[in-house]
Amino acid sequence: MPDCTVVVITYNDAERLPRAVRSVLRQSLRDLEVIISDDASTDGTPEVARRLAETDPRVRYLRRPHNSGGCGAPRNDGIDAAAAPYVMFLDSDDELPRHACKSLLTEIERTGADFVSGQISRLFEPSGRLRPYYPSLFARRRVVEGIRQEPELFLDSFSTNKLYDVEFLREHVLRFPEDIHYEDHVFAAELYALARRFAVVPWTVYHWHRAPTNDSISLSIDDLANVRQRVIAARLSDDLLREHGAADLVPHRQYRFLRQDLRVYLNPLPLRDAVWVKEFAAIVRPYLEELPAEVFERVGPLDRVCCQLILDDRVEDLRIAAGSLTGPHAAPRAAVQLGGRTYWGTTVAPGLDITALRLAELPFSASRLRHEVAALVSDGERVRMTVRTYDPFGALPSEWSAFLQLGKVRIPISPEPSGEGGYVSTVTFTPKGRCEPRIGFTRTSDGHTTTDRIIADPHTEPIELPGGTVTTEGYAAYLCVRPAPAARSLWRRVRRRLIKRVSTPANKLRAYKVLIRVLPRRRNLALFESDVGKGYNGSPRAIYEEIRRRGLPIEAVWSVAKGRASFPSDARLVRRGSWRYVYTLARAGIWVDSHGFPLDYPKPKGTRYLQTWHGQGIKSIGFDAPDLRGDFDGPRAQWRAAVARWDALVSPSAEFSRVFLPSNGYAGKVYRCGTPRCDALVRARRTDDVRERLEVPPGRQILLYAPTYRDRAKNSGKSIRVDLELLAAELAEDWVVVLRTHPVERYSPPEHLRHFVRDASSYPEINELILASDALLTDYSSVMCDYAVTGKPMIFFIDDWDDYRLSERGVYHDLPSIAPGPCLTTTEDLVTVLRALPAVHETYAERYAAFRDLWCADEHGDAAARIVTDFFGQAAR
Repeated sequence: MPDCTVVVITYNDAERLPRAVRSVLRQSLRDLEVIISDDASTDGTPEVARRLAETDPRVRYLRRPHNSGGCGAPRNDGIDAAAAPYVMFLDSDDELPRHACKSLLTEIERTGADFVSGQISRLFEPSGRLRPYYPSLFARRRVVEGIRQEPELFLDSFSTNKLYDVEFLREHVLRFPEDIHYEDHVFAAELYALARRFAVVPWTVYHWHRAPTNDSISLSIDDLANVRQRVIAARLSDDLLREHGAADLVPHRQYRFLRQDLRVYLNPLPLRDAVWVKEFAAIVRPYLEELPAEVFERVGPLDRVCCQLILDDRVEDLRIAAGSLTGPHAAPRAAVQLGGRTYWGTTVAPGLDITALRLAELPFSASRLRHEVAALVSDGERVRMTVRTYDPFGALPSEWSAFLQLGKVRIPISPEPSGEGGYVSTVTFTPKGRCEPRIGFTRTSDGHTTTDRIIADPHTEPIELPGGTVTTEGYAAYLCVRPAPAARSLWRRVRRRLIKRVSTPANKLRAYKVLIRVLPRRRNLALFESDVGKGYNGSPRAIYEEIRRRGLPIEAVWSVAKGRASFPSDARLVRRGSWRYVYTLARAGIWVDSHGFPLDYPKPKGTRYLQTWHGQGIKSIGFDAPDLRGDFDGPRAQWRAAVARWDALVSPSAEFSRVFLPSNGYAGKVYRCGTPRCDALVRARRTDDVRERLEVPPGRQILLYAPTYRDRAKNSGKSIRVDLELLAAELAEDWVVVLRTHPVERYSPPEHLRHFVRDASSYPEINELILASDALLTDYSSVMCDYAVTGKPMIFFIDDWDDYRLSERGVYHDLPSIAPGPCLTTTEDLVTVLRALPAVHETYAERYAAFRDLWCADEHGDAAARIVTDFFGQAAR
């Protein structure tokens, strides 16, 4: 008896069937059988299947005498024929990852579950990109004691990402319906109703192929018969739950219909004609009328609006609303604000309530307008466009100017009142390159600007011009410009390839090592770099500005990776990593940075290197940090050589010296006179510029939220551990959160929180945020030590403290015992603390003083001046 049976169902798929079967035969679980269940194919499938069976004795071939018209019958045939105690299902156009069977078998035997479910991932052809389906459902490994414990799992109604106990299926006569499509939805509903316990694993166990052209049932969504079948499956699923005494679960399964099944048709709805949309609404309306109000309340506001418009048979409005479900989520043409609530369109009804989106409360720079192309014509060289603009939330002030944004080019426009509460603009432009045209409005009073993309008819014919093609993209049909294909000359192609081949990091390093041997050093040329070239900030900035203030004869060049806007207009810049950068590194007599110049680049003889470092605190660093504490000679030797280049190090405190010097193996000169970047905090010149730039309303306090990254989850957004939704619901009337994520983190606040959260991740200088804020919320970030200079309240959100100190980054100090403010683990506690912050801060006065004495005793506001006098004195003479 094999350990596992994999049933591969197929119909007229001779080309892809071998790929599917081979994915099973290659499984790390060798003791299995493959049953090819053929639904009476009329192509070459029988011959292909027989050859596969002849090639490997583990393959059996079953063929139905007549086509059943669906997937249920061939799957049932597979259940009946299975010789193993466990069974899986595979469609012939998909594949199993190599360890799918073995990992699921191990789990079902370990847990004694009726079935095990794993992550299903869509595999997009031809890119090969994998995208997991509802990854939150499979985020953790667990055993679920019946579906009532986690009714959200109704979203997982696939039959193919599961391993089943065959005895359980046969005992309960659990079979797929054979006379409908979407039979797996019905099967899954009964499966969940009957299963006593099942397991969930977080790894991918099924690759669902998504080809550019796919004739599968689930993707035939432009067929109205497909819509009818999905509604039939939904009703049958509800009835089965009731028959098995699980009527209380029906609303949870119906929520799946609104969130997933209905969205499949709503997303591309802007592409449909009015007749299709009307018939679609007629098909789904009777089922929607059966759903209780609690089901509609669980879905998002715009999904709820679409449902209401279906119920009201408002076809044209439905197409408009559906266009806001995907892409940039376009604003409506009109909205009604009444009694503190906001409603989609021109009528007031509970189903049209979009208050939760907070679109009417956004700051001006994030406010939403709607721009629609009314006419688009070309004279062969230019495009003439008429655009209608709608201001549904009354965001536009009395005085403004407007423009069309084409990449970096702005074309002034003059919108005129349309007579329907909006504006009409006519603009002529020449398309060039690649961009998404936007209409922008600038508020005259303060210069703040808001822009939005332009919506067009999805059936707009592309306009091809020499400079580019004007077309539409996406279900919502946003206007875009794409570059015209240009025939490059042979010389240009050869030249590009040569440059690419020559300009490798290895070649640049070789060239650098030659340059430092032949080029003399320029004693007064200084190369400055902060945060690996990401900005004009930190201690290098403070030192640079002190040099300029004194008028010293130092020729300074700044390294910049991207984003030159934050640098002074007269600053000399060089792109980090470029050939010019390599030349400047070799020529400069002075290096100044806050993190580290390229590690493999030896310091030229005669060059002096000032390392200012970028922070101090409780986190492990140097050879104690995760990337270096492993016993690997290569990275450790590389870092040791990099540290040996330093001629002087800025040490903010005795505690920093105690920890940092030995953990990095540094034994050179140390400046113990404070931190240049903190000089501005000591002087504490607070202005209202930051509040104006971030559009903080008068009377609101600023909470600077600055968490550090997690080493095992960089660029994931997981450092944002506070429940910002709850915080907004409780404190939006009194506070604004200014979010400053770590440079290696990626997180963008969702639109419905931007009335409360200001994204300051790219704000050029954190010192300005520190001075403008009323309190700091952090976790383990070194910003706590700089912030202590101000004496203002600090709060620490450390819900993962044990994990962080024991298995993540590691720490040198027990933060809860030294923190100059409360250490919290829940957002509810955070709300409580913020509501009584002055009193809470006062109770930590003694700890705060001790914390400042530990980290800030040397901060007197003159660090940059003292360091410049000593380090740059020789070059200045």
